[in-house]
Amino acid sequence: MKFPLLVGLRYVRAKRRNASGGGFISFISFASMAGIALGVMALIVVLSVMNGFQEELRNRILGVAAHAQILSFDGSLQNWRAYSAKALERKDVLAAAPFVQQQAMFSMDQAVRGSVIRGIDPALEDTVADFARFMRSGELGDLKPGEFGVILGRELSLALGVRQGDKVTLIAPQGLVTPAAVLPRVKQFRVVGVFEAGMYEYDSGLALIHMKDAQTLYQMGDAVSGVRLRLADLFKARQVASELGGQLPQDAFVSDWTQSHANFFRAVQMEKTVMFIILSLIVAVAAFNIVSALVMAVQDKKADIAILRTLGASPAEVMTIFVIQGATMGLIGLGVGTLGGVLLAKNISTIVPWIERTFHMQFLAKDVYYISDLPSQLLWGDVVGVLGVAFVLTVVATLYPSWRASRINPAEALRYE
Repeated sequence: MKFPLLVGLRYVRAKRRNASGGGFISFISFASMAGIALGVMALIVVLSVMNGFQEELRNRILGVAAHAQILSFDGSLQNWRAYSAKALERKDVLAAAPFVQQQAMFSMDQAVRGSVIRGIDPALEDTVADFARFMRSGELGDLKPGEFGVILGRELSLALGVRQGDKVTLIAPQGLVTPAAVLPRVKQFRVVGVFEAGMYEYDSGLALIHMKDAQTLYQMGDAVSGVRLRLADLFKARQVASELGGQLPQDAFVSDWTQSHANFFRAVQMEKTVMFIILSLIVAVAAFNIVSALVMAVQDKKADIAILRTLGASPAEVMTIFVIQGATMGLIGLGVGTLGGVLLAKNISTIVPWIERTFHMQFLAKDVYYISDLPSQLLWGDVVGVLGVAFVLTVVATLYPSWRASRINPAEALRYE
């Protein structure tokens, strides 16, 4: 292998025999390397941005939702304290908090909006969710039992036209049965805070009240809707839910975040896969430009190939020479693309704001998108995958012209030399 390696590497940096066509061959080679570099760089950056969006979505969803929940089949968990204690016996469960979740409508003047009411224990809720970092005004501790305070999502508060300190009317579907009709339960609540999680589903349709107030309003007594759990490793939620569910009585079951929000993450994963396939085509086009460069190089080096054959080089060695030449061109492009892609992915949070300030533009408008910054999370597994695919495409592109070189007849090649 030493002889083909030395000749192949020499051909990469050698000047062309044909002065009229040598410049064009060099340009084709440079264009191939540049195309591979740009394709690899684009793949690394796009996959890193997709990873960043996935992580940002996960953080925002799990900042409001729980890693796992203990629920009952009839919607009323009676012996919830025992279930909570059972869950906390596990080392992989860090915290547990009861909650009441029901439907209701809010009314303010002429505005009426439906909402999900979540009754929480403020002291325990902070241990299973990250509501504190989403609060725009007020805090969870402002929810006091018996005072009927409410914390609204930002979009819900805007739709109702209320802010902290205002009073809204809550209409619960569970009503009073009278001889004339079923009258809904109506209660006035005071807005003690506003949160913004950055997810429209929550910001426009979720309201927090104290768990005791929710139990009173919905006549649940001491029962709750379920118990929210925080796990040591959120990626083991499905395993923990399965194991814990098998330890609970048959009237309760455990649901985890991968089931309740599966569509979000499936969509992001599908987009990431599709983007990988599309951008891999750019690398494939650039890699197969090497075919053109090597075909022209073989034509230019016919005499050299013939001389090597007469000196004893085998067809396999000649083929190896041009495979090494093409693979080296590909590796140069891969190296430059990987370096550029990693640097860009690592510094995208700095580069994008600079471009926006310089050109007075905005990639993600704040009034349209909740995630207005381009997040980036570089995973070395993705980088290795990109390099593997690009290198395989590069090597495959060298096979045909290298095979053609190995089939050259020395006598025919030297006839006119």
